[in-house]
Amino acid sequence: MLARLKKKYIGDKAFYRRYIFLATPMIIQNAITNFVSFLDNIMVGQLGQEAISAVATVNQLNFVFSLAVFGAASAGSIYGAQYFGKGDHKGHMYTFRFKLYTTLLVTILGILMFKAWGSQLISLFLTESEGASPELALSLGLKYLSIILVGLIPFAVNQAYATNIKETGQTVVPMVAGMVAVATNAILDYCLIFGFGPFPQLGVEGAAIATVIARYIEAAIVIIWAHTHADKNKYLAGAYLGFGIPRKIFNQILIKGAPLMLNEVLWAAGVSAVTQSYSIRGMNVLTALSISNTVGNLFNIVFIQLGACISIIVGQYLGAGELEEAKDADNKMIAFSVFCCTIMAVIMFAFGGLFPHIYNVTPEIRALATKFIAVAALWMPFCSFSHCSYFTLRSGGKTLVTFLFDSVFTWVVMAPLAFVLAHFTGLGIVWVYFFVQGTEIIKNIMGYFMVKSDVWLQQIV
Repeated sequence: MLARLKKKYIGDKAFYRRYIFLATPMIIQNAITNFVSFLDNIMVGQLGQEAISAVATVNQLNFVFSLAVFGAASAGSIYGAQYFGKGDHKGHMYTFRFKLYTTLLVTILGILMFKAWGSQLISLFLTESEGASPELALSLGLKYLSIILVGLIPFAVNQAYATNIKETGQTVVPMVAGMVAVATNAILDYCLIFGFGPFPQLGVEGAAIATVIARYIEAAIVIIWAHTHADKNKYLAGAYLGFGIPRKIFNQILIKGAPLMLNEVLWAAGVSAVTQSYSIRGMNVLTALSISNTVGNLFNIVFIQLGACISIIVGQYLGAGELEEAKDADNKMIAFSVFCCTIMAVIMFAFGGLFPHIYNVTPEIRALATKFIAVAALWMPFCSFSHCSYFTLRSGGKTLVTFLFDSVFTWVVMAPLAFVLAHFTGLGIVWVYFFVQGTEIIKNIMGYFMVKSDVWLQQIV
C-alpha cells in the first residue's frame, strides 16, 4: 500500500529537478513582486486608513482587469504549450498573435470601462466607519486610478510575450524582468510617496506613477530580449510579417479559450463581489482585508507558481502524445504542491500576526487583520489542491469544465454565501470570512473526482 502510494505521488530526483528548475524562477519573480507589493502597501499605509482603502479598492478593480488579460493570454497558452511540445513553431506563432490581439482588445475595453464608471465602481467598496472618510478615500482612489490606466497597455503586451516565453521552458527572463521592475517600483515608491531628494512628495499618486514606470520597464526588457534571441523564440519568426491567423486555428483557440477568458473575468469579479460583501461591515474591514491579502500573497507564492507549472509540463507531455507520462507527472506535482503549501501555511499561521503591527493603523484594524491572516492560513492547503486541479483540467483543454469549477462555483456558492452572511446574520466578520473561505472543501471534492476521471487527459493539437 505505502509502496504504491509512494510510486504514485513521489517522484525521483530527476523529476523534482525538472519541476523545481522550471518553478524556481517563477517563484522568485512572484516572491519579489509580492514583497515589493507588501512594501508598497506599508508605505501607502503610512498615509492613513483612507489611502490604504483607496489603493486597495482600485487594486481590487485592477485585479479583475489583470485576470481578464491573463485569461486572454491563457486561452492561447492551452494550445501554445502543446504546439511547443509537438515542435510546431508556426502553430506556436499563431497562438502568440492571438494572445497579442486579445490582450490589447481587453485592455482597450478595460480603459473605457474605468473611464466611464470608475467613480461608481470605487464607491461600491467604501462604507462609513468610525474615524474614516469615504469621500476622501474616493478622491484618492480616482487620482490613483487615472494614473494606473497609463500602464495597462505595457502590462497586456508583456503578458502575451512572457506567457509564450514560459511555454518554451524559459522562465528566467520573465523573472529577471520582473526583478528589475519591482526594484524600480520599490525605489520610486519611496521617492515619490514621501518626497526624497529632488523628487516631489506625491503620496498616493506617487505610488501609481512608480507602478506605471515599472510596468514599462518590465515589458521593454521582455520584448527586447525575445527579439534579440530568435533562436530561443522561434515562434517570433514571421510574427509581424502578417496579421492573420488561420481560421481553423483561430476557431479552435476561440472555442476552447472563450470559456477560459470568460472564467477569469467572472472569477475575479466574483472575488470582488465577495470582498464588497465584506466591505459593508465598514472601511475598517476593507483595510484589514487589504493587509491580510497582502501578507497572504507573500505566503501563497509557492503553491500559485507550482500550480501554474502543471499547465506547462503536463501541456508539453500531452502535446507530445505522452498521456501516461502526463498523468504520472500531474499526480506527483499536485502532491508536492500541497505538501509545500502546508509548510508555508504553518509558518503563516505562526508568524503572520506580526505583519499588521508594521502598519500605521488602529489597534482594532491590526487585531482584525491578524485574525483574517490566521483564517487564510488554515484554508491555504485546500486552496492549493483546488489551484492544482484547475490547472490540470486546463492543460487538457477542458475549459468549459474549468469554467464550471471556478467562476460558476464562485458566483453560485461563495458570493451568495458571503452576501447572505454579511447582510442578514449577526455573525462576526471573521466567522463570515471563515465560512466563505471554507467552501474550498467543496471545490476540493469536485476537483478530486474531475482529475481522477482523466477527462483532461487528451492531445488537442
